[in-house]
Amino acid sequence: MEKIIWEYILVFILAAIPWIEIAAVIPLAILKGLNPFLVALLSFAGNFFTVFLLIVLFERFQEWRRKRKGAEEKETGRSKRGKEIWNRYGLPGLALAGPILIGTHIAAAIGMGLGAKKQWTTLWMTISLVLWSGIFAVASHFGFDFFRG
Repeated sequence: MEKIIWEYILVFILAAIPWIEIAAVIPLAILKGLNPFLVALLSFAGNFFTVFLLIVLFERFQEWRRKRKGAEEKETGRSKRGKEIWNRYGLPGLALAGPILIGTHIAAAIGMGLGAKKQWTTLWMTISLVLWSGIFAVASHFGFDFFRG
């Protein structure tokens, strides 16, 4: 029983780590045989926890980053992709595409960096994470069942 509890704690922790994301954690945990509902719930909670911290502490982070790197900042491929999504679809598009294309943490940071308000960023990231957690859980559960026979 204790081993199972640690597996669920690990799901929460891995989902909270940027770049691992729910898109990897949920299918792997379900493939391992963990409960799809609990996996989706804990993955959402873990990922949301660090995204929410990023949103809340963004101004401080941005100021620290400016001091550390200077005024000029080189644009990465992910940030370019994020800005293209932002320009075309706004914050909702960025938040909804984030888990698949650039990662939730990067999507939140780009949205905040482009002037989105904390409340709207939090709302749209929450909607996105709930939606994608459900999609990944259902698709993984039924997809693995289909291939198992």
